[in-house]
Amino acid sequence: MEHPGMRQVAHEINIAVPADTVHRLIAEVENWPRIFPSVIHVAHEEAPEGEERLRIWEAASTAESAPSTESGPTAEGVPSTDGGPRSRPLRRIVEPAALRVNFQHLVTEAPVAGMGGAWLVEPLGENASRVRLLHEFRAEGDAPGALDRIGAEVDRDARAQLAALKENAERDVADAGLTFSFEDTVLVDGSVKDVYAFINEANLWSERLPHVATVRLHEDTPGLQSLEMDTRAKDGSLHTTKSYRVTFPHQHIAYKQVTLPALMTLHTGHWTFTDTDEGVTATSQHTVTLNTSNITTVLGPDATLTDARTYVHTALSTNSRATLNHAKAHAESRR
Repeated sequence: MEHPGMRQVAHEINIAVPADTVHRLIAEVENWPRIFPSVIHVAHEEAPEGEERLRIWEAASTAESAPSTESGPTAEGVPSTDGGPRSRPLRRIVEPAALRVNFQHLVTEAPVAGMGGAWLVEPLGENASRVRLLHEFRAEGDAPGALDRIGAEVDRDARAQLAALKENAERDVADAGLTFSFEDTVLVDGSVKDVYAFINEANLWSERLPHVATVRLHEDTPGLQSLEMDTRAKDGSLHTTKSYRVTFPHQHIAYKQVTLPALMTLHTGHWTFTDTDEGVTATSQHTVTLNTSNITTVLGPDATLTDARTYVHTALSTNSRATLNHAKAHAESRR
């Protein structure tokens, strides 16, 4: 990306986590929805040998919603105005021995003419590291004013991105029990298309699922959904949640909850559908990070982290199994 009008900037932060661990969190993109607030889902696409091609789906960029500098519109000077999700392609070269990840935007929007950079992780002893986030960018027409505006966006987002990496990496190391994953599975004697359709057609869930009171589903871009719904708890109370979903017919739906209940700081998940000799295996997978500051408020003064983990697991699993069983009944009725 060498060019006379190229501007280069660097940001850094110290993290109380071993350098190898931090590099792994950056290099293994399945971590990104958990580490970076704006990222909904990341998928690998076909790439030449020695490099990666990624498709990154993310929510609208804000100062808090990293990593728009590597994967989203804010660093490209065009913030999303509708608050909806979008996707971007990214090229990367991962250098594990150097603890380095190079990246380049494959698509940019005006006024950005080119954008790339690198992550570098430097050991600062056994249990600490320095992370440097480098950017180089060019404006259309090499306009100084445009370069300044792009630079301001890069600065804002890089700081937020590094802060999110530090917070989540240090929390992972300090208390691994806060984040956990689990799944529920049913076997369906029906068509994989019918099972997938039941989960994909969330706009019909208030008619099909007893625990869903109302649903608001928007899909302005095919395969990219915004899902907001009111669900009923066992005590009859209603709880509003909002998620972004990325759909891959008829195999997979990935989602990230962006309006969270009080006991969670993170909730991501996947619906997967697999044809087998015995039938269709339909699975609901959840990854959750608990919000320790709200445990006693929600569950009582004597509640523990284990109590919160059990409560959240039970609540999510109950709804997942109910949804899967209704999907099973729907698909089997259509054989």
